[in-house]
Amino acid sequence: MNSLKLPAWLRGFESGAGRALTAPLLIIMILSMMILPLPPFVLDIFFSFNIALSVIVLLTSLYTIKPLDFMVFPSVLLMSTMLRLSLNVASTRIVLTEGHTGPDAAGKVIEAFGHFLIGGNYAVGIVVFIILTIINFTVVTKGAGRIAEVGARFALDAMPGKQMAIDADLNAGLIVEQEARRRRTEVAQEAEFYGAMDGASKYVRGDAVAGIMVTVINIVGGLLVGMVQHDLDFAQALKNYTLLAIGDGLVAQIPSLIISTAAGVVVSRVASDKDIGEQLITQLFAKPQVLSITAGIIGGMGLIPGMPHLAFILLASVLGGGAYVQIKRAKKADEEKPAEPVAAPVVENEEATWQDVLPIDTLGLEVGYRLIPLVDKAQGGELLKRIKGIRKKFAQDIGFLSPPVHIRDNLELKPSAYRISLKGVEIGAGESFSGQFLAINPGMVTGMLEGNPTIDPAFGLPAVWVDAGRRDLAQSMGYTVVDAGTVVATHLNHLITSNAAELLGRNETQQLLDYIAKDAPKLVEDVIPKLIPLASLQKILQNLLSEGVHIRDMRSIIESLSEHAGRTQDVNELTALVRIALGRAIVQQLFPGTNELSVMSLDVNLERLLMQALQTGGADGVGFEPGLADTMLHQTEIAMRHQEQLGLTPVLLVPGPLRLLLARFLKRSLPQLRVLSQAELPESKTIKVTGLVGGRS
Repeated sequence: MNSLKLPAWLRGFESGAGRALTAPLLIIMILSMMILPLPPFVLDIFFSFNIALSVIVLLTSLYTIKPLDFMVFPSVLLMSTMLRLSLNVASTRIVLTEGHTGPDAAGKVIEAFGHFLIGGNYAVGIVVFIILTIINFTVVTKGAGRIAEVGARFALDAMPGKQMAIDADLNAGLIVEQEARRRRTEVAQEAEFYGAMDGASKYVRGDAVAGIMVTVINIVGGLLVGMVQHDLDFAQALKNYTLLAIGDGLVAQIPSLIISTAAGVVVSRVASDKDIGEQLITQLFAKPQVLSITAGIIGGMGLIPGMPHLAFILLASVLGGGAYVQIKRAKKADEEKPAEPVAAPVVENEEATWQDVLPIDTLGLEVGYRLIPLVDKAQGGELLKRIKGIRKKFAQDIGFLSPPVHIRDNLELKPSAYRISLKGVEIGAGESFSGQFLAINPGMVTGMLEGNPTIDPAFGLPAVWVDAGRRDLAQSMGYTVVDAGTVVATHLNHLITSNAAELLGRNETQQLLDYIAKDAPKLVEDVIPKLIPLASLQKILQNLLSEGVHIRDMRSIIESLSEHAGRTQDVNELTALVRIALGRAIVQQLFPGTNELSVMSLDVNLERLLMQALQTGGADGVGFEPGLADTMLHQTEIAMRHQEQLGLTPVLLVPGPLRLLLARFLKRSLPQLRVLSQAELPESKTIKVTGLVGGRS
């Protein structure tokens, strides 16, 4: 069966090039209507199109879910306003030139509005026109413009907080880069949309003022033209031109009122996954108690003598019937609920067996009963999906798959508390209030929030638990706002990353080797266990992870071990040699996107003292004098704070023999400090010493 072939010009408009011509053609058409005279029939066509366009815009605004679903609305608002003004100009030309011939001089649409809507009475028409203009100008348009203005301000103020929340979700592995990019674009588009609506609403208010002025000009000008040029008496001229002017004004004002209503609907709606109609039905008429009480009040008013009994009693009956139907439906839903499970019969206690010895979970998450919905798959628990995302991002960033997180409820905890354990030992705990949001103060907020003050469990920043209604306010004040599930997920992600070395057990090391052996079987076979046992490899990898070095480049690690393991089996020495092989990756991790490395260094005298201490006590620091240790720690902390104030990563560059000694010594007091050896730096990088440890101030 042959498909229907469209004409060539219509097929052209189906293409992208044809659609691109739509807006320029519409602008040219609007400008042409202001300049060129139009016959009454063409004017009827354009007036009908204007009314249809306003109805389409209103219905589209009612059925949109989010304001950004109708992102072109500000442009449509401008186009429709210009279309109405051009129609006013075109109709004014015909009214003044042909108005003496009768009420149909400017077309059937204006005549219909002049006769059918106002009964041919120009006094009634003037009153109706003024009322419509007042409603449009002082109520609908002014209110929509104010909402758009406030929405634009809050959208712009909330942008930094929303961007930080997106970055937090991305860093926690809750979303991928594509989703983060989409959310950032949506945040920017939302701010631009409300800003454009704020400006476009001014056109609608100007249109209402122009409508009044055009109508007055048509009446006055028509009287002058009719009486002076066409010799009409005052009464006849007043009737003809006033009916035409009022009909013309109503034809323009009614679509303008519809468009203004659509603008108010778009900017006043609250974010939801339902359109306006569904929200009205499910929220306004969903409670039978409200309908029953309203029916009683309306029915009582209908019994008062002198009241319109039929109207009130009929409406009360409809409301009472709706309440009755909803009550019956609720009872039927309760009856169809599954019965409570019958308790199983009590079984006598059995003898203890080896099955009663439960293995300890490597990673565990215990939650109070109020947090159960976050981890219950049947209730759509978002935390389960986020934990999967955390493990996936951990594997991509660190280089091995962490053990699964075993989740269970614990009635001994507070209702909103949770506890994170590693090998049965608690490593973190906190409280997360479901239904509320944690507003974290990153240090740049513009005011204080009312709520329950607390400390962010992941990074120790001051924070406040706020209700959902204060979320936008908190974001506009510069807070980073996250929900209850994100609080737990971020804390879990931080602890997993911090304890990566302990998560790499013998089983995970063997699985990592098996995975590498699929691509390089000969390399793995020649090194493990011929040159180095699996336990030593595990210890080397744990040494790297404990200092924040990822192990994604296992090929380079194994190749380095194959080169040096035949000469030494010392784990610390092999770790230092592997770090040299991974030097580029370590430096890129600390200094991404730059060839100049801003680091701290040791004073020559302090370096000589530390070398003597190393020769005396070995790598473990035995013989490290307490006075020298205190001085070293104090001066390193001062230099590190200076680096952070400059916005630089705190990195201490030392000779190779001192790196392990200083890294172990400084890790407990200054965990954020990284210690690199000079041998680990690539030759292509430029070193810039911005701080000196041990130098004189």
